[in-house]
Amino acid sequence: MLEASNLTARLSEVSEQARVPGAVLGIWAGEEEALAACGVLNRATRVRTTTDSVFQVGSITKLWTATMIMQLIDQDRLSLDTTVAQALPGLRLGAADVGDRVTVAHLLTHTSGIDGDIFADTGRGDDCVERYVGLLGGAASAFPPGAAYSYCNSGYVLLGRIIEVIDGRPWDESLRERLSGPLELARTVTLPEEAILYRAAVGHRADGARVRAWGLPRSVGPAGLITAAAHDLLTFARLHLDGGLGPGGTRLLSEASVAVMQQPRMVIPALGARSGAGSAGDAGGADEAVGLGWRLCRWGDRTIIGHDGDTIGQSAYLRIDPRTRVAACLLTNSAESAAVYRQVFAEVFGDLAGITRPADPGPMESGGAALDLERHAGRYERTSRQFDVSVRDGRVHLMAATTGELATLTEATPEDLILYPADATGLNFVFRSHDDEPWTPVSFGQLPDRTPYLFLSGRVTPRK
Repeated sequence: MLEASNLTARLSEVSEQARVPGAVLGIWAGEEEALAACGVLNRATRVRTTTDSVFQVGSITKLWTATMIMQLIDQDRLSLDTTVAQALPGLRLGAADVGDRVTVAHLLTHTSGIDGDIFADTGRGDDCVERYVGLLGGAASAFPPGAAYSYCNSGYVLLGRIIEVIDGRPWDESLRERLSGPLELARTVTLPEEAILYRAAVGHRADGARVRAWGLPRSVGPAGLITAAAHDLLTFARLHLDGGLGPGGTRLLSEASVAVMQQPRMVIPALGARSGAGSAGDAGGADEAVGLGWRLCRWGDRTIIGHDGDTIGQSAYLRIDPRTRVAACLLTNSAESAAVYRQVFAEVFGDLAGITRPADPGPMESGGAALDLERHAGRYERTSRQFDVSVRDGRVHLMAATTGELATLTEATPEDLILYPADATGLNFVFRSHDDEPWTPVSFGQLPDRTPYLFLSGRVTPRK
């Protein structure tokens, strides 16, 4: 049913059209695995991509961290209602110290409200995660815990620290002991000196140039540091397809925990939630939600679970249809691979699961009442990102800039983008940097205290 040669030919065609240097596609369907690879791992060295090559999976790492948290809950060593203050006594969380109000559930569902894109490098030592969370005493809070959804890398580093404290070892070691080892994963690592032992991908910028920094700091490991081969990522996915059973029927997670992780906990705004810098999802539908780690989307009459991951010039995608037991992952060494994901996954799930991926967002047709655009003008800012919105010649312009440590890591430069209305509300827009790339949604709204915000890449950015 799964012809590797056909998959390879199609992956090569779509990747070449999108100017993606190298990619690996993995599919699990009908109790059968198929892998396809194309291109090169590094445009400078021209090393060929193979199906066992390892790529950074970025924020798909969060699913592994969430799984370990649920293992601790299964062991009655933690609960979803445990607060950060209870799990990490003495830690100050945020400028307003919300540690006694932020729970494990808030962290798993990105609803803590704390600033999520802090990429401080606290060194390579085993204490780097502990040192990172020690810096969160000054983090801003965009909204009260539980009041809204805003993608939060910092929250997952906190979860990683909770795992460290309970297990009494670094997060990386718990990953090996709790998941990588029992799942018999031969090509799942966290550090560059481990990745270099395999055929490792190197990231590339949107212009095709190789990036200068290979990976993210170790300090943000629980949020996005795993490097893995496609087979290993599919094996992890099968843990959740098989009700928590690993190889040989070994139980690694309770069936109840597997199920509750896939239940919606918070609705995500219909527009503005598309992946980017670590988020995951499929914009365009009002039925997108977050579970405990998983992102949930409606594809036709099905709930699809998954996650995306973006690091420095690498992008990864994972989607699962639990009903038909079809899973697919796409690993790429490009910062701009969404077009490959959209095309290939639409075909894979259409052919194997009989479902249609939601339509991509786009600008609304011309006409309709005049929109009040000036109300959105101003500066929107949070750690690592700054957006200046203005109206010029009747159009909304968004000057988007990456700041701080993240700007240095990603070599990002500011972009002047035009926002096109996506509907008649005057709140939802789309943009794109080039005519041949998919549209990205962005929306505007108000927090509970009536502070205006911009919602992009799954994140709330308040107006200053």
